[in-house]
Amino acid sequence: MIRLVQKQEIILKHFREGKSQRDINRETGISRKTIRKYIEKYEEQKQRVLEGDPEDKEIINEFMAPPKYDSSNRVRKKLTDEIIDRIHFFIRENEKKKSTGRSKQQKKKIDIYECLVEEGFDISYTTICNYIREYTETVKEAYVRQEYQPGEICEFDWGYVHLTIDGKPKMVQMAAFTSAKGNYRYANLYHNQKMENFLDVHVKFFNEIGGIYQTVVYDNMKVAVKRFVSRTQKEATEDLLKLSLYYGFQYRFCNVCRGNEKGHVERSIEYIRRKAFSKRDTFDSLEQANQYLQETLEKLNARPTEYQEGKSPADILEEEKPYLLEWMPSYDTARTSELRVNKYAVVSIDENKYSVPDDLVGRFVFAKVYPEKILLYHQEKLVAEHLRSYGAHTWSINIQHYFNTIKKKPGSLHSSTAMQQMNPTLQSIYNYHYTENPKDFIDLLELYDNVKTLRHTRTCGYE
Repeated sequence: MIRLVQKQEIILKHFREGKSQRDINRETGISRKTIRKYIEKYEEQKQRVLEGDPEDKEIINEFMAPPKYDSSNRVRKKLTDEIIDRIHFFIRENEKKKSTGRSKQQKKKIDIYECLVEEGFDISYTTICNYIREYTETVKEAYVRQEYQPGEICEFDWGYVHLTIDGKPKMVQMAAFTSAKGNYRYANLYHNQKMENFLDVHVKFFNEIGGIYQTVVYDNMKVAVKRFVSRTQKEATEDLLKLSLYYGFQYRFCNVCRGNEKGHVERSIEYIRRKAFSKRDTFDSLEQANQYLQETLEKLNARPTEYQEGKSPADILEEEKPYLLEWMPSYDTARTSELRVNKYAVVSIDENKYSVPDDLVGRFVFAKVYPEKILLYHQEKLVAEHLRSYGAHTWSINIQHYFNTIKKKPGSLHSSTAMQQMNPTLQSIYNYHYTENPKDFIDLLELYDNVKTLRHTRTCGYE
C-alpha cells in the first residue's frame, strides 16, 4: 500500500507536470496499474467536489484522505482455521488459570507462538500478536466518580516493602488504611500478614483517629474472606466478624480482580512506600522502621491539598470525627490456639519452639499469639511469656521452666539450650563456680528468681 506522500507525488507529476503513467512508473517504481488507479480516482473525486455542495465535509475529506487498502476480501494464507482454533484453546486455558488463582502462570503471546511452532505450524509471531490483540480487544471500562460522606468509608490493604533490617535484606509487609473522603493515611510494618497483625493494625488505626469508620472495604485477602459462596458473595472469617461486632463497623469486599474498587488504598500503598522508603530503607530494627514510618505519615497527613480547598488530610479527619462511630477500648488482637506440650516442655508456634514449666509435659496449654509476644496459659493461669520469634525453627527457652528436671538430671544443664540462652552474667557465674555442682547452681537460680518476684510484688504495691 502506498503512502499519502506517494499519492501526492503521482497526482502532481501527472496533472502539474504533465508526465505520463510510464514516466511516473520509471521515476517512482510504483506499478502503472496503481498509478492509473489513483489518477482515475483523483479525477472522479475532484469532479464530485466541484459539482457537489461546497460545505459537504465528507466529500472533501474523502478527496484528501490517505490511500486505503481494502483487506476485507483478503484470504488468509498462513493464519488457517486450525491455527485459530489452537489460539482460542490457549486463550481459554489462560482464562481458566486466571479464575483459579494461577494468573502468573498464564501463557503470554510469545509462549502461544512458541507452542504453535513446536506443534509444527508455520506462522509468524507478528501474525499471532495481531490476531490475539484483535480478538481480545474490549471496550475500556468506565469509572463512576464517587462522593463520600464524612465518617462513611475507609479502605484497607496489604503491600510489601524491601528494607535492610539489622544489616540483612528483608521483605516486610505494610498494612495500610486510607479514608475515602480525605485520604488520611495510616500504615504499620509487620513481619507477615497473619491474623494477629491484621487485627493489630485495626486497633492501632482506630486508636489513632479516636473513632471507627462506618464501613471498611477489603479485597479478597485470606484473613478477611473465609470462603467464596459465589463469585459475588463471600463469607467473612470469624475473626473479622468478631472485630466488626466489637467495634460496630460494617465491612464490604470488592469484586475479584477489581482493585480499582478500593483505589484510594491501592494508590496509598505505592504512595507511602515511595514517599517514606525511597529516602531511607536501612534500619536497626523493625521498631525503628515503624517509628520512621509514623513520622513520615504525620508529615504527609499534614500536607495541604488543592482538591480539598487547601485542607490537609488531617484537617478533613477532624471534620469527620463527629460522624465516626464511638471509640472503643482496644480489642484483644491475639491469635489463639490450644497446643500440646511435647517431651522437651515446649510448644510449637509457626515452626518456632517456646518453653513452658516442665511439669506440663503432655498437657494442653492455651496460646495467645500477639505480633511481638507469646502468652501461654494452663487452666486460665499464665505459665509462660516469650518475645515473639520470626526466625526459622528457633527455640525460646527459659531455664526456670526446667528447674525440676535439671535437679533430677544435673548433667543435662551444661550443654542445654536453656544454658545457651541464659543471662550472660549467670552463665559466667556457672562457668567459674558451679560446673562441678550444677544442683547448687539451680538452688542459686531459684533464690534469684524468688528475689526478682519479691521485688516485682513490692514495686506493684501488693505488699
